[in-house]
Amino acid sequence: MQSENKEITIQDVISKRKQHARRVDTKLILRAYQYAQKYHGEQCRRSGEPYIIHPLNVAYILADIGLDDSTICAALLHDVVEDTEVTNNDIRKEFGDEIAEMVAGVTKLGTMQFASIEEQQVEDYRKMFLAMGKDIRVILIKLADRLHNMRTLKYLKRDRQIANAKETMELYAPLANRLGLYSLKWELEDLGFKYLYPEEYHELVEGINKKREERLKFIEKIMDDIRVELKKQRIDAEVTGRAKHLYSIYRKMKRDNKTLDQIYDLFALRILVNSVKDCYAALGVVHEMYNPMPGRFKDYIAVPKPNMYQSIHTTLLGDKGTPFEVQIRTWDMHRIAEFGIAAHWAYKEASYFGKKQSVKVEEDKLAWLRETLEWQKEMQDPQEFLNTLKTELFEDEVYVFTPKGAIKVLPRGATPIDFAYTIHAEIGNHMTGCKINSKMMPIITPLQSGDIVEIITSENSKGPSRDWLKFVKSSSAKNKIQSWFKKAQKAENIEKGKELIEKEIKRIGFTHADLFKQEYIDQMLEKYKYKTLDEMYAAVGFGANSAVKVIARMLQEYRKEHQEEDIEQKIEELKKAKVKKTKPSSSGIIVKGIDNCLVKLSKCCNPLPGDEIVGYITKGRGVSVHRKDCVNVKDLLSEENRMIDVEWVNENQANYQVDIEVHSNDRSGLLVDILKEIGTTKAKILGVNTKTTKERIAIIDITLEVENLEELNKAIKVLRKVDSVYEVSRKK
Repeated sequence: MQSENKEITIQDVISKRKQHARRVDTKLILRAYQYAQKYHGEQCRRSGEPYIIHPLNVAYILADIGLDDSTICAALLHDVVEDTEVTNNDIRKEFGDEIAEMVAGVTKLGTMQFASIEEQQVEDYRKMFLAMGKDIRVILIKLADRLHNMRTLKYLKRDRQIANAKETMELYAPLANRLGLYSLKWELEDLGFKYLYPEEYHELVEGINKKREERLKFIEKIMDDIRVELKKQRIDAEVTGRAKHLYSIYRKMKRDNKTLDQIYDLFALRILVNSVKDCYAALGVVHEMYNPMPGRFKDYIAVPKPNMYQSIHTTLLGDKGTPFEVQIRTWDMHRIAEFGIAAHWAYKEASYFGKKQSVKVEEDKLAWLRETLEWQKEMQDPQEFLNTLKTELFEDEVYVFTPKGAIKVLPRGATPIDFAYTIHAEIGNHMTGCKINSKMMPIITPLQSGDIVEIITSENSKGPSRDWLKFVKSSSAKNKIQSWFKKAQKAENIEKGKELIEKEIKRIGFTHADLFKQEYIDQMLEKYKYKTLDEMYAAVGFGANSAVKVIARMLQEYRKEHQEEDIEQKIEELKKAKVKKTKPSSSGIIVKGIDNCLVKLSKCCNPLPGDEIVGYITKGRGVSVHRKDCVNVKDLLSEENRMIDVEWVNENQANYQVDIEVHSNDRSGLLVDILKEIGTTKAKILGVNTKTTKERIAIIDITLEVENLEELNKAIKVLRKVDSVYEVSRKK
């Protein structure tokens, strides 16, 4: 992979492309480059360098893994629609449908309005997956884009570094792994590791460098010995050694609770041969030379991974019992191991230039992608979608067998219920029991690789149990179980949905007649892709969507059309009212020109004395007070005639609740130290909620009671000094 220090030129991109193809449309690539350069113009990146450097690097990464001319062009143009005045139609006219579709696939949904940043992010992911289903090259551009952004992450502020690194570790690296793009996966993981755990990263680098020479000598001697023995057996092979990637070493240290000195297989040997027969012959040679470690042999040639990866892995014991890993594969397998799906293009043979080509996902190779596209349609809840997406993408899998010997790949921790639904939905729905390795077992038993599973069904079965949803691991099984309940309990769900909708309408002070006009309903149904009102009620009753979101969409239409004359009139009266000395409300706030007004501090931003604030006249609930920097104020400003001036009373009259969020590397005694430091300030603790991520990042939400902004800032200042804490912020 290219270092970030060398400046890439368009000639480098074309040269790299020519290494993989005999015929290259140089004119098309140059035209795309000149178009991108013209429209990005004088735009610069955070590093200060011209923006065009970024698309050039993305194109180079893709040329390096063997992508075609159209993808290279789309990579050069991938930010033009998002960051300049160019539209997707302009790209279509200039470069054709194929390139325009790819550019559209990687362009974020900047123009649509969403209820939250999280919903925006999820919709971007959904769009990416749908585009990926049509043309897998979209996701490869996205991965190359992320890789170059990670290489230049040092130019961003610490909070953005952490956010980008986390998203990379949770989504993009597992996605590269799922697509078999190990060359990208390893670098994404190592860069994510570097920014999430900088201290551990540098310690590991130093520790490895200290003993590098000693380990290299050890591995080189083994490589020489293996080469000699393979030659004797007349096996044509290339034997190479490589240092294991930093993040995989770190993960192993954490998993096995070992120090670096206790991790011996820091280097892996790779034996590349010409045929599958030679793979097994080479395996026989190395097992003859060295003792294999029990339980450390994996044959991914006989049972390939779902991402098409094939190789034999074995761990052997060298001199003095030092373990080392050997991977044996053919040259074709090696190409797929490095470049995954990129090595599997299914181009339609057509005349070289000008004709449309399509690159389709090979169905048997990426069945998981089809499933992803299926279940993502069903999920309206952003958090559920994100969690399922991250679970689906992780590598941990078990390989189990049907009684006839067919292999099924399931997520680690999957149960016979998951297994039944991979065979057919009806098998799962009528399941009453199972046998694992010919022995009757509970249907919630976690399966192990190599298990032979037999499903017992009955026509009299009443269908799946809701409790099964707690135990199944695959999104496919969850989706099929939920579909069964949707159909089986549709009438009940419709009634429940109606009840929840009516409750929400009443809560916000409207009537059914106000909001349920056909034009409002049509807009809501279109947004959530429902065909009928009953389908919407059923989804709300079942929990696939919320009443709040459905009503919010219709409320948007109501506000566009309805003048709300009574409110407008009331506001005008308030504005014309004689200005008199006003009394502060119980919340310590004066609403200019109005006495004894009901004032409510908005919970979305929890304003404090000292914050700049604005007031918003609500329907029937007085004045709602927001911080000026509150994320919701942007939406409120469109209704200027409902904004009103408010100010804090000079003297401190009340205590205020405020939420803060602490991010820290997890360690023993962390919470005690945090609570101790808050105790040194005047702030009172009202509540604490903690959680720790898989990456061992502790996220601590603390609710404080303070008198003003100054007190809050003191509390934040002392928390930032706590060991291991790297970010303290007030929740907006």
